[in-house]
Amino acid sequence: MPEEGLNFSKKSQILSFEEMERLIVILAKLGISKVRITGGEPFVRKDLIPFMKTVSGIEGIDKLSITTNGTGPLTQIAEMKAMGIYAVNLSLDCLDRDRFHKITRRDEFDQVMTYYRALLDADINTKINAVVMQDHNLDDIIPICELTKLDKVSVRFIEEMPFNGGSKGYTPIEWNHNKILDHIQTAYPDLIKIEDEKSSTSYNYQIPGAKGSIGIIPSYTRTICGSCDRIRLTPKGELKTCLYQNGSFSFRDFMRDGATDQEIEDKFKLLFGQRAKDGFEAEKQKSSESSSFESMATIGG
Repeated sequence: MPEEGLNFSKKSQILSFEEMERLIVILAKLGISKVRITGGEPFVRKDLIPFMKTVSGIEGIDKLSITTNGTGPLTQIAEMKAMGIYAVNLSLDCLDRDRFHKITRRDEFDQVMTYYRALLDADINTKINAVVMQDHNLDDIIPICELTKLDKVSVRFIEEMPFNGGSKGYTPIEWNHNKILDHIQTAYPDLIKIEDEKSSTSYNYQIPGAKGSIGIIPSYTRTICGSCDRIRLTPKGELKTCLYQNGSFSFRDFMRDGATDQEIEDKFKLLFGQRAKDGFEAEKQKSSESSSFESMATIGG
């Protein structure tokens, strides 16, 4: 979190729940069966739970997931369980209270860990997202791995990406997926490689006898682009067929200008057909107007 905080968009600039529902219904008819709600932090938006219930009931949507920082009330967990949530991804970059405060600028480590335990107690499919940041949380990699020994949790370490909105300088990362794996194997030399699911964005492993698993997402080195089948709609309704894509089409403006469902469907098909072959090609296609990447908070991390 930048020291100066974030500039939040006006309500009129972001998609309404009704607009999001309309787009999801159209995408479901095109074959999209999984929806993940991300942020920033999704639960800062009022009435998100009722919207999630609506999405979970859309014909064709088989799996609804959400990524959260775990600072919301525990009542959310029972409500998500009741609607049949498929998975909850908990953003948790470290297990040290002081480092947590430094990274997030929030003194809410205990709350997040309580939220984590409550997810497990509710038997909700739980995943931890930890971005590996050389200057912040390398000492947390092994402790986070340790969680998988006793907890049925999927831990995924994510290569740091340059999506900082130009708020800081960025140089090529040293801690790529190979170095992260080497570091983990120093503690667990008998680490087992397990089969990756089709279209998986992570390379997955398991400590022998562990209840959970460990994944590494090569989001910067982009070695999994060939199997990625994801698309992203930003809060402002811009389509990104790759995170490294900078310019994108605004479905918010398209809808508000009176586009029909058929026109929206046709536009989705057209843009899907123009998808870059990988993240490197998408980066090359970035708008010449900007040399820096957006903040992940605006993209939907």
